[in-house]
Amino acid sequence: MPPQSAQDLTSRGAGEEKVEARVTASYPLIIQGGMGAGVSNWCLARAVSRLGQLGVVSGTALDHIFARRLQDGDPGGHMRRGLDHLPFPEMAERIWRAYYIPGGKPGNASYKTLPLQTKDGPREMRELCIAANFVEVFLAREGHDNPVGINYLEKIQTPHLASLYGAMLAGVGYVLMGAGIPLKIPAVLDRFSNHETATYPLHVAGAQEGDDTTMTFVPREYMERDLPPLARPRFLVIVSSNTLATTMLRKANGSVDGLVIEGWTAGGHNAPPRGKLQLDEKGEAIYGERDKVDLEKIRELGLPFWLAGGYGSSEKLREAVAAGATGVQVGTAFAFCAESGLRDDYKQALIQKAIRGEVRVSTDSQASPTSFPFKVAHLEGSLSENEVYLARPRICDLGYLREAYRTAEGAIDYRCPAEPVSVYVSKGGKPETTREKKCLCNALLATVGLPQVRTGKYTEAGLVTSGNDLAGITRFLPPDGSGYNAADVIAKLLDG
Repeated sequence: MPPQSAQDLTSRGAGEEKVEARVTASYPLIIQGGMGAGVSNWCLARAVSRLGQLGVVSGTALDHIFARRLQDGDPGGHMRRGLDHLPFPEMAERIWRAYYIPGGKPGNASYKTLPLQTKDGPREMRELCIAANFVEVFLAREGHDNPVGINYLEKIQTPHLASLYGAMLAGVGYVLMGAGIPLKIPAVLDRFSNHETATYPLHVAGAQEGDDTTMTFVPREYMERDLPPLARPRFLVIVSSNTLATTMLRKANGSVDGLVIEGWTAGGHNAPPRGKLQLDEKGEAIYGERDKVDLEKIRELGLPFWLAGGYGSSEKLREAVAAGATGVQVGTAFAFCAESGLRDDYKQALIQKAIRGEVRVSTDSQASPTSFPFKVAHLEGSLSENEVYLARPRICDLGYLREAYRTAEGAIDYRCPAEPVSVYVSKGGKPETTREKKCLCNALLATVGLPQVRTGKYTEAGLVTSGNDLAGITRFLPPDGSGYNAADVIAKLLDG
């Protein structure tokens, strides 16, 4: 078992070597980051975990990703294979009949529009979440006995309960969560391990005392037969400050098993700078000394921790371990390897830009509907280019980044700054909040080759997110610059 207390991790003297050996043997040295929607797919996570490190699938938008894979004809039959192992065969058959298209939909046809996730359902989407998360983890675990993790964004709350239950049904070994303060997740994992009812608080803007803002999931309403208890996965929280790390350990309603300390150079959403937001001449958020994490204080918390954001090299791995970290989390290097879900044309275009020294990654303070800074890799033809963004109709039909809010009548409704401005304002939103907001939901699905086609005329453009170390992926390339795989990344990181 891993050490569970600060004393286990910090004791010195005669037992020091035994303690250090136990930490190393019990936890991975390298965590492959859970990136984007479908970039960290089951294929990538399986490749990493088979090599003895922690492969992680992204749990973001898995319900839509799974449904679109089925509508594309389930190339390779992988989704069907996973569904065949779901312990609820009637649910599996309902989903198969609803979404599978033999041979795949025509290229100019639209994907099916699915109901949006809400506080209380609908059941169709909850079943889809259970199945999609189960299948992704199941496939990542095939062919080896090593743990697999899944990454969620706390801010995308409505799918949490059904998604976690589906992942646990498949035996997920780690749950990683950032983009918020997931104080209530540990108890959910505890409850689901015995198939017990779990609840989770939904953040509702303007909620008043007495409002029902609690989401509830009852596993036995979905179970088709009794099942043995499920293994409780380890829970790792992704944090960017000492304050958040301390808060998680003091106030979480169950065990937190480790921390991922992520800096602002990492890809995806970044934590806003502490204090008043200031922008440089390029319009990017300015980070300073206040945003640096005090690793000595992190060590004092007594939990395993990994450093993330610019740690994709053997030198940085050694530096992290020397600072007391258990290891590192690496995203960008894995995002551009052969097994990732990133579209090949985007992948190859950015690899060639890196070879030529032309890549540019910026921290866009306006792009995300969440208002969190968001890393964008600039690429012609993608939504990072202003003319592509301006040509896109404002549509919000996936809804993962919507904000729940209290209506004047006391009900719960949802709004998104990336939806049509008039619609957003009619829901009480401020028009200035909509400025330059991009539909990340549709863009990120397009980035992994699942773009929505609208009326046969407009096809959604992708948007590639990457850490600042994008130029550094050339270290993993062979001399001909043709590409690399997950094993190449791990070998380079472990070099020396």
